[in-house]
Amino acid sequence: MVLILGRRLNREDLGVRDSPATKRKVFEMDPKSLTGHEFFDFSSGSSHAENILQIFNEFRDSRLFTDVIICVEGKEFPCHRAVLSACSSYFRAMFCNDHRESREMLVEINGILAEAMECFLQYVYTGKVKITTENVQYLFETSSLFQISVLRDACAKFLEEQLDPCNCLGIQRFADTHSLKTLFTKCKNFALQTFEDVSQHEEFLELDKDELIDYICSDELVIGKEEMVFEAVMRWVYRAVDLRRPLLHELLTHVRLPLLHPNYFVQTVEVDQLIQNSPECYQLLHEARRYHILGNEMMSPRTRPRRSTGYSEVIVVVGGCERVGGFNLPYTECYDPVTGEWKSLAKLPEFTKSEYAVCALRNDILVSGGRINSRDVWIYNSQLNIWIRVASLNKGRWRHKMAVLLGKVYVVGGYDGQNRLSSVECYDSFSNRWTEVAPLKEAVSSPAVTSCVGKLFVIGGGPDDNTCSDKVKPNYFRHIPIGLLDHVQNTFSRQVIT
Repeated sequence: MVLILGRRLNREDLGVRDSPATKRKVFEMDPKSLTGHEFFDFSSGSSHAENILQIFNEFRDSRLFTDVIICVEGKEFPCHRAVLSACSSYFRAMFCNDHRESREMLVEINGILAEAMECFLQYVYTGKVKITTENVQYLFETSSLFQISVLRDACAKFLEEQLDPCNCLGIQRFADTHSLKTLFTKCKNFALQTFEDVSQHEEFLELDKDELIDYICSDELVIGKEEMVFEAVMRWVYRAVDLRRPLLHELLTHVRLPLLHPNYFVQTVEVDQLIQNSPECYQLLHEARRYHILGNEMMSPRTRPRRSTGYSEVIVVVGGCERVGGFNLPYTECYDPVTGEWKSLAKLPEFTKSEYAVCALRNDILVSGGRINSRDVWIYNSQLNIWIRVASLNKGRWRHKMAVLLGKVYVVGGYDGQNRLSSVECYDSFSNRWTEVAPLKEAVSSPAVTSCVGKLFVIGGGPDDNTCSDKVKPNYFRHIPIGLLDHVQNTFSRQVIT
């Protein structure tokens, strides 16, 4: 029986008369029951393609219908040109154009491993392959050669998941060689984040100079303290000291020597024989010594803390009053411009005073004098978050100003309750002592004071209750001798706080 589905036609329309040859059984359907779907699209889904590939793979294993043999490292792989060309544009170009290989039965391919070719063909004929730490590199290179981007990306993704302090530098170099920008960036960020561990492994000691500098110059380097960077650089240099000795100065320019702890600097850096025998490094050592004495007065790219250390330049607000004639406030707060956050610090002692002077010395804050006729001086220790009383002024004062010059603090002018003052005192934090120095040529209160080019400038101020000065008076104080800076290690432990 033959079933014909379709629209019924009148015999007259067809122009056909009944005859034994034209009589057929026709499956009739009521037009009222039709829903408008007169055909059905059938698909067996991806299983059809998988079954076909499976059969082709069986053909390959049994050498059935194979029409080309790929030879790699002397090992032969019977294949089907159609399958290879369908999967790889490399083979499509080889077999579909008028190349010699399109006519030859045996095609030899150099530059890859036989094991890699086996894995590659397994993927081509099954769509599956097992990527391991042992085969990922040559499988990546093979998929790159044959232009299988899906397999290539899978290998790169696998490498990302294998990042470890012992291998991230090697993977980074591999990524750079093959222009894998995403993998390269992830490797570098991983190494920056785990630099302390990375620097302990063999791959770190095999970096070339430019690769090492790229890490140690970065503000994003995550370290607990700068000493770790110095030690990593010295390990790298001592690994091949004869070849790398000439690179020491260039490398140390990227180590932030001024941020090393003074004791570590004296006991470890300055006594290192390689550094002592490198005169070109002396200027870097001298810069670090100056910073240990002068603090933020001496600025260079090596005095900027790395972000991971948690140090940043902040604005500190000390004391004040809530309104005119109101209560004096004891609060000390700091503002971090990077995070936009305010943070409370230790409260200011003896906050009932007013019209005191404030200045920053290295990484600490000094508050001196204040109404009424106070000689007290307090220093805020930023590491301990406490206020400590230090040596008192020789003469009590308020409405005075303080400034730092060459590592020492100067108190200038002010008012003692009866007279404006011309006296100037100098504070040495290492000896914890205030010393009278050359006085102002004119007594003033509430001047502006700043240091510049080794001099202290006093601007304006009030010589009496009714007038304001328009004078600018530079004071020429005795500077710290350069020779003293060379022997600063003798003074690091002499600071006395009473």
